[in-house]
Amino acid sequence: MLEMLDIGVEQAAAYRLAGKITEAEMKQVLAAIKEKIESYGKVYLYQEIDSFTGVEFDAMVEKFKFLFENGIKNINRVAVVTDKQWLHKIVDFEDKLFKNIDMQCFSLKEKEQAIEFLRLN
Repeated sequence: MLEMLDIGVEQAAAYRLAGKITEAEMKQVLAAIKEKIESYGKVYLYQEIDSFTGVEFDAMVEKFKFLFENGIKNINRVAVVTDKQWLHKIVDFEDKLFKNIDMQCFSLKEKEQAIEFLRLN
């Protein structure tokens, strides 16, 4: 399940994920990100993950196509909000891997801090 969110940060694409991510849901998220890139250039991502059981293969294909076509150069900051400790470790690793993107993970109780992180200039 995917739910688009409004977190009050204009240049942020924000969404809540739960369960298994489908190709249609991935396309919806990527379209929102592309729209933000076209409007603002540099964008922020807010991902709130309640539960996660996987991603359809076709959804991953869509994600890689998007990254190939649009690159990651337009993504400036990413806030991941989850209580899943294994996701915290992945975000920490990705933050080191993608040096041009400031990525941080927050607990579900720290949603406001995650939004404030995206508001930083």
